Amino acid sequence: MTTREETGQTRPGGNRKIPDTAALAAAVDARMGQTISTLEQLVAIPGIAWEAFEPADLAHSAETVADLLRGLGLDDVQVLSVPHGERQGGPAVVARRRALPGKPTVLLYAHHDVQPPGDLGLWNTEPFAATEIGGRLYGRGAADDKAGIMAHVGAVEAVLATLGDQFGLGLTFFIEGEEEAGSPTFRTFLETHRELLQADVIIVADSANWKVGVPALTTSLRGLIDGVVELKVLDHAVHSGMFGGPVLDAPTLLARLIATFHDDNGAVAIRGLVATESAQVDYSEADFRQDSSVLESVQLAGTGPIADRLWNKPALSVIGMDVPSVALSSNTLLPSARAKLSLRLAPGQDPAAAMDALAAHVQEHVPFGAEVRFTPGEQGSAFATETNASAAQAALWALGEAWGTEPVETGMGGSIPFIADLRDLYPHAQILITGVEDPDSRAHSANESLHLGDFRNAVLAEALLLARLNNEGL
Repeated sequence: MTTREETGQTRPGGNRKIPDTAALAAAVDARMGQTISTLEQLVAIPGIAWEAFEPADLAHSAETVADLLRGLGLDDVQVLSVPHGERQGGPAVVARRRALPGKPTVLLYAHHDVQPPGDLGLWNTEPFAATEIGGRLYGRGAADDKAGIMAHVGAVEAVLATLGDQFGLGLTFFIEGEEEAGSPTFRTFLETHRELLQADVIIVADSANWKVGVPALTTSLRGLIDGVVELKVLDHAVHSGMFGGPVLDAPTLLARLIATFHDDNGAVAIRGLVATESAQVDYSEADFRQDSSVLESVQLAGTGPIADRLWNKPALSVIGMDVPSVALSSNTLLPSARAKLSLRLAPGQDPAAAMDALAAHVQEHVPFGAEVRFTPGEQGSAFATETNASAAQAALWALGEAWGTEPVETGMGGSIPFIADLRDLYPHAQILITGVEDPDSRAHSANESLHLGDFRNAVLAEALLLARLNNEGL
């Protein structure tokens, strides 16, 4: 097992066409001040794709990214969107540089939209004013995912400056504008612009490294399904003093149903779900507790290695409930209650089969004969990288060169559902998931931040990867 202190992975063998690391590093470093300054300008734009927020800010964000990519001298830069009901989807930026004969094309993905700032009282700095403190850049989108945009831009600038006319890779920037809203038009966008986005390698810069100072290639993602359970026990609310005792209220029975989703160890107890133990790294309990901020007294759920519990086993959470708040409560037996369930799926799990298993479990565990209805929601497939493929091997080499330490092959407990769409529409493309975040980046939370040292290394790693793909092909 690999630990956070001993992160040994095998690098690809030597090759006479290996890029000049020192020259690329010098090119990255010469531009790093401007790269960070541009990132700060992007952070200042509150581009949020949620309907409750100003669409003009999102449009401004897209146009700013488009202008940035025009500065790279790309052949074709467009701001595009597709219909979503009665409105348009979030604006995406697509920019291209055509490949020279015999050279592959690489698609560079990131997203320019960000999460809402949330409770401003929890921020130590202004969320839309990038602020450097102790080697970290704070601000909404500083890590997720405007740093991903700038990792792509900085890498391409460095490669163009170093290789000049010898750089013949085709490049397509695809900077999405609605990822944080769930990418509702992503599949339609791909289908509409399938030829425009055609590529041999796809680099998705929206993930995380193992820890500060240790890079990672994300080699697996869990899938995701969700649904809503509604439980009913009465036709209408009644006085709890007059009728309580013979009848249990809906929230109580809903709680009893929810309790059946896990066994006594806290592992998911739904029959038929895929679960494996195949992680190649050792994620210690101490590290997990520090990274997750779980309270010291709380026992961790599940069995087996923690990395597998995060990456290769299912996880079910109740992410919302419809019951009266404490402030609005009264002495009433509530007739109905609802809960939204979110179930993460291990690689290898068919989402449709998992949805059927969840629905069957709900019906088999109805408490006290209550009336229960399960409404299926969204579903997305898991993902696993073929790490022996040429692009993955080149990426692992590049990460090791940039950081000066061996990279880790990690899974991710979260889901990126659009990865399945990329795989479906571009089955022959090699997909690489990279990123700039670390366990303390706090993406989606207050005080989101980017470690600037690791950001520099991420830019260099991508530059090395692009140079190697240019020199060697696939």
